[in-house]
Amino acid sequence: MIAHRSFSVDLDKLTSDVSTTILIRQGLVVDHQQAQQADILIKDGKIADVAPVISAFPADTQVIDASGLYVMPGGIDVHTHFNIDVGIARSSDDFYTGTRAAACGGTTSVVDHMGFGPKGCNLHHQLAVYKKYAKENAVIDYSFHGVIQHINEEILSEMASMVEEEGISSFKLYLTYGYKLDDESVLRALIQLKKVNALTTVHPENDAAIAMRREMLLEQGKTAPKYHAESRPLECEAEAIARMINLAKLAGDAPLYIVHLSNGLGLDYVRLARRNNQPVWAETCPQYLLLDDSCYERDDALKFILSPPLRPQEERDKLWQGLIDGSIDTVATDHCSFTYYDQKQRGKDNFSACPNGMPGVENRMPMLFSEGVMSKRISPSRFVELTSYLPAKLFGLYPQKGCLAKGADADLVLFDPEQQVTTTHDLLHDNTDYTPYEGMNCHGWPIMTLSRGRVVACNGEFTGRAGNGRFIRRKPFEHQK
Repeated sequence: MIAHRSFSVDLDKLTSDVSTTILIRQGLVVDHQQAQQADILIKDGKIADVAPVISAFPADTQVIDASGLYVMPGGIDVHTHFNIDVGIARSSDDFYTGTRAAACGGTTSVVDHMGFGPKGCNLHHQLAVYKKYAKENAVIDYSFHGVIQHINEEILSEMASMVEEEGISSFKLYLTYGYKLDDESVLRALIQLKKVNALTTVHPENDAAIAMRREMLLEQGKTAPKYHAESRPLECEAEAIARMINLAKLAGDAPLYIVHLSNGLGLDYVRLARRNNQPVWAETCPQYLLLDDSCYERDDALKFILSPPLRPQEERDKLWQGLIDGSIDTVATDHCSFTYYDQKQRGKDNFSACPNGMPGVENRMPMLFSEGVMSKRISPSRFVELTSYLPAKLFGLYPQKGCLAKGADADLVLFDPEQQVTTTHDLLHDNTDYTPYEGMNCHGWPIMTLSRGRVVACNGEFTGRAGNGRFIRRKPFEHQK
């Protein structure tokens, strides 16, 4: 149960009228640099002022008493998969239910990884498809990563217009799955994406090793869900990370972003590259920080089939150290939800037939706040850096997003550090039928989320509207020192 905090405001006005002037008073205001007691004034959906005390404001200003609360930039989740068709199933969350869940968890922007389109399609094809998916449905602001299915001269020449005209300044390529790229294609993509000021993001797993191990296990009759993890050991991921780092070096230090890092060996390769001043960044996800491979021994192990799979406890500890020492840059979710009682059951007799992915877009902010900030592993400012500031900087959203500067969008989340909530799926707002974090306790909880000055969630209730989210044209990538 989420405890109700009374706010003496006209909530109807705050949920519908972006022009309403709002004063958030005397919260602990946190950005990526500092935490201070302060007021925040919002006008026309933008941050107008941040000061220790703001005394001059219009008479009809809606005043939100934030005493005792953390007030932070809204979360930016740069790794979601809404409405994705993976061939054997379509994810259960579309851009309405997915962004609704995100908003209720304190996230105010997403950058979605688009799914594959028809064989041979160009880069603009899936962008048009996904814009249509999101336009009338998203409740918070959104953008997309380009998706690269193949490389030829037409695709390479198209990259510039995606960046300059469409505002798509990052692209995803895969080293596994149906549209995996070989090393030559990867190298050509890296060279061209650097040239057009785009960031290459990669799903790094060694496809050949995985395919061999999977076939071996299936031939031995080892088909239970736990063998999914055995088919994709951490070395398959770490090898592909090292290979991508070396290819990026060969591409003239092309900027590289590793998605959903799940193990310490891969993190060591990232650290080594960075010691050599190579522009490489790493993302991890809550599931790799909070869950481990013991989940595959459970009766409901199908819930935890995702790629990369969950790792042993010692790998979790290594990732937490990466958050603490700064060698991991962002925490995103890889939210890709399939229903347990229907879609996931495809894999009950054969792990390889189970759609890969888990929900988590609503859990990211509260779980990391609880296990990171309230457990004193990381500071509140480091929390903001991981969940909002660095995602905004890396993916061309800053300073419109990810900060509390004057003129920035009034995307904010208010956390109550005293709230203690036991996570259950009936508290959440996605469109699947389970949460992998069922029964986990959260110390601290987001009790209000504002998207461009509109309250889209309050006290665990969704108050936003489909279609209020806007597509964000992102700026070209700039190397962040």
